Parts: sequence; C-alpha cells; structure tokens
Amino acid sequence: MSMSVDTAFVRQYEKEVHHVFQREGGILRNAVRLKTNVVGTSTTFQKIGKGTATTKARHGVVTPMNQDHNAVQCALVDRYAGDWVDKLDETKTQHNEREAIAKAGAWAIGRAMDNDLFAVMDATGQTAVGFTGLTSQVLARNALINIIKALNANEVPNDGGRYVCLSANAWAIAETVQQFASSDYVDTHGRPFVDGAPFPRWRHFMGAMWTNHQGLPGAGTATAKGFAWHKNAVGYAIGLDLKADITWHGDRAAHFVNHLFSGGACLIDDTGVIEITLNDTDTLPSS
Repeated sequence: MSMSVDTAFVRQYEKEVHHVFQREGGILRNAVRLKTNVVGTSTTFQKIGKGTATTKARHGVVTPMNQDHNAVQCALVDRYAGDWVDKLDETKTQHNEREAIAKAGAWAIGRAMDNDLFAVMDATGQTAVGFTGLTSQVLARNALINIIKALNANEVPNDGGRYVCLSANAWAIAETVQQFASSDYVDTHGRPFVDGAPFPRWRHFMGAMWTNHQGLPGAGTATAKGFAWHKNAVGYAIGLDLKADITWHGDRAAHFVNHLFSGGACLIDDTGVIEITLNDTDTLPSS
C-alpha cells in the first residue's frame, strides 16, 4: 500500500459512520430543537413568550400582543473520538473492523450529545414528579398519568412535540401497566425514528413519545432522574456534525480514525421540562 490514504477505505468509512450516527448515535437528537451549521463558539435560540388576543372597535387600532423575546445562549463544545485501524487487521476482517470502529465512534459522540441534553434538562426548576415506590400496577399507571398531568399543568403544547425518557428499571415498571404495554392501547403506527434501531426506540402513549435511556442522571441508583419535555423547550446547536478524519501512518502500518464533532445544549424554556424522580432499586409492582 502507498503512503497515501486508501481512497476507497475513506469514502466507505465516512459513509458508514454518518449512517450509524444518524440512525444509532444520539437517541435524543430528533427529540429537541436542533440548529445546525453554527459558525463560531456559541449561538442563540429565540424564546418567544405567550401573546394575548384582544378585541377592538370598528376602525379601531389593534393592540399589539407584546410578546417577550429572549435570546438563550448556547455554547458549543469540541469533541473527538479516535482509534487505530491496522492495515493487516483490516484485510483479515474485511469490513468488520471498520464497521466496528465506525459504530464505536458514532455511539461515543451520540452519548456525549445525550449527556449534554440531560445536563441542561437537569437544571429545570419545575416541581418534580415522583415515579418511585410503585407497589402495584394501579400506582404505576397513576404515576404515568401524573407525568402527563404535569406537562398539562404547565400548558405545554400537546402538538406531537412531547417526549418522556425513563431509566431502564422505570421502563420495566411501566411495562407492567397494560395501557402502556399493550398494542390495544398504544398506536403501533405512531412511532417515529423506527429506522433508528432494529426495534422502535419511541412509543406513543397519552400524546407523548416515550423511551428509556441508561445515560440518565443517577441511572441504576436510588436517586435516578428521568425527564418529560417539549421539543421546543430544549435546544442543541451543532457547528460541525460528526465527521471522520482518517490519516495513514506508515510507521504503524495503520490508519488513525478520528471522529470530530462540535455541539452544545441549552435549556430554552424551563416550564417545558419536568423532572421525574426515579428509584432504580425499586422492584416490579404486583398485579
């Protein structure tokens, strides 16, 4: 092999890593307000307040709504995830080694993206909703309903932009509720991102899309947290979407594959994010 980078390897790898990241990288990527192609180290998301409709006399002057406009700052963070691909390993394994590293890099960046979003959600000042000590399926059902009630109480729009994320243990508890788990109650056709994984990642229930995630704050402990939010309440800005930089190192007889990504999260509207207190040591409720 020459000292230059193998063109076919680079093109195929970049295609694979982009495909993996879009489908299996950050779970929350499509569940928040996304801003791409940001130039610079930060950007802003516009938060627009509620307007009030008024009446007027014939030929009278319309009263302006005077909505509040606030610019929410969002800082970008540069991240890298790199590894070596030995040329002889590549020839022995054909596409497997390249695919494995493509997935590892995409998933590493995706986890960082989700962690950014959980961190800003964790800053919400809204009253938390409890999802602990659920000793019966009735209590578990009521706890699920209370999550939606909290969104309703804050007048979070029920326009298809509501999302809920639970820990794996809390999800298992939710699965004991017939209305949540059964296709008799859950619309099997109302699940976006079906192509994001071998199985659908989101489930439609009570007007919101639900999923589970092991990266939630405190996951696996008695002080875990989940979140319910509206898509427009949380923002993620991307300066450089995931890109692979591949260079050949003759002294190592290997390619160094570096994944680059620049992005950051921000809380746009505090009232649009509800914290859910979880206890991941809870056992499954009885019938």
